[in-house]
Amino acid sequence: MLFFGHRFIESEKFYHVFDIDTIIQTPPSSTIYLEFDEKNLDIINYLKDNKIDFAPKVKNITELMYASALGASYIPVEQKLAKTAQKIAESYLFDAKILVHVEDEDDIEEMALLGIDGVIFAEAIIKIP
Repeated sequence: MLFFGHRFIESEKFYHVFDIDTIIQTPPSSTIYLEFDEKNLDIINYLKDNKIDFAPKVKNITELMYASALGASYIPVEQKLAKTAQKIAESYLFDAKILVHVEDEDDIEEMALLGIDGVIFAEAIIKIP
């Protein structure tokens, strides 16, 4: 299991951006975090075209499928979507890893039992103004 933002395990950070201009404010080789939304497709295509790792947070299965097709490195989901998202990712052999947003360490065991690729705590996400 991958851990992002856990206090015991050093990990890469995700940089939450809101437009293309803020990407230049992130460190080199950063993974960009953003909400999957049609209005963010310009950012997603920019990231894809420039071979920048990105993690679009999705809200449903359709967005999950789009995120994979667009070349996401990670696909963050909420816990209610975790089991289904992981099953689909394995069925379709996604290159992206499914990450589940967790707030408490007690959630780790449940995610492990579901076979989830990784967990992401809020501490792993840095908002770029």
